[in-house]
Amino acid sequence: MVGGRELFDQLRLIRSPNIGPVSYRQLIARFGNARAALEALPDLVRRGGGAQTLLASEAAIARELEFVHDFGARHIFIGDADYPALLSHLDNAPPVMCVKGNLGLLSRPAVAVVGARNASAGACQFARQLAYDLGQMDLSIVSGLARGIDTAAHAGSIGSGTVGVIAGGIDIAYPPENRALQDAIAERGLLIAEQPPGTEPRARHFPYRNRIIAGASNGTVVIEAAPKSGSLITARLAAEAGREVMAIPGSPLDPRSRGCNQLIREGAILVQNASEIAELVAPLDPRMFAPVATFVSPIMSLSNDRSSVERSAVMDLMGMTYVSVDELVRQSGSSQATVQMVLLEIELAGKLERGAGGKVRLAA
Repeated sequence: MVGGRELFDQLRLIRSPNIGPVSYRQLIARFGNARAALEALPDLVRRGGGAQTLLASEAAIARELEFVHDFGARHIFIGDADYPALLSHLDNAPPVMCVKGNLGLLSRPAVAVVGARNASAGACQFARQLAYDLGQMDLSIVSGLARGIDTAAHAGSIGSGTVGVIAGGIDIAYPPENRALQDAIAERGLLIAEQPPGTEPRARHFPYRNRIIAGASNGTVVIEAAPKSGSLITARLAAEAGREVMAIPGSPLDPRSRGCNQLIREGAILVQNASEIAELVAPLDPRMFAPVATFVSPIMSLSNDRSSVERSAVMDLMGMTYVSVDELVRQSGSSQATVQMVLLEIELAGKLERGAGGKVRLAA
């Protein structure tokens, strides 16, 4: 665990505006530590065309640290020895998370179980029994504390090891009726929250939560899901991370089964019981259980003259449509390091948005 001033500076860096998981890792890789990155931000923002640098206040960070301690939780940072190894392999892994409970649950194989909030009674019963059976095989169950399938999966695995990933702050129960379940998970399992304490969940927070669910698990099982549901987002994120995607088939007459049936048509593995799931997640490459030792390749520092030329070349190629960084490198003729540095500068200035698959676009 990082301690003292460095923990304070790391938290202040990630809580500052326009700094996300990718830019955080790039800044640490470029400057070596959070304090140096904080000191460099004003110049980087200026070069990106920003008017001023907005840093999280030291008072706000002190309040958060005190609250998390008093709440019985703690912060873990990517690079810490106890940061979940599987999760650290994501390109946009959370730089910091609040956790409460038994972190050891993510040092053993884990299965994400997700599905419809308005799930049928039969599907909830199946999810609860499936989670229980997987727990008896020493598999941790990861889910998102939502109504329906998530709640059933947590209930089934509360005695063997369940991990609840919260969309808002670690002190916020959502939905409110799951407060007792959330408290039980904190006592007997593990709670994880990426957002600062006190954060009420908003629609934009749920995809971030879903990537943690998928990224911390060896595989994801979907039980009842609408074609455009958040559960399918979790399944897609799991596939992008190289994890197994599994689905329980359902009746074509039930709209809640269409998402699962669609997943199977697109290549997800049809599973029917815990034994089939355990067999599928076991062969995951053991290298995935080794934490990422470094952040990203250090990005170069540009001279002022060259920076303005390179920045113009990259920004002229960008618009409101997402484009890959590799495509910007190819069309600009600049090096990968140069393009990454330009993108970092304009992101810190609030002029860049990052999307799925590492793609970028100009901010609206």
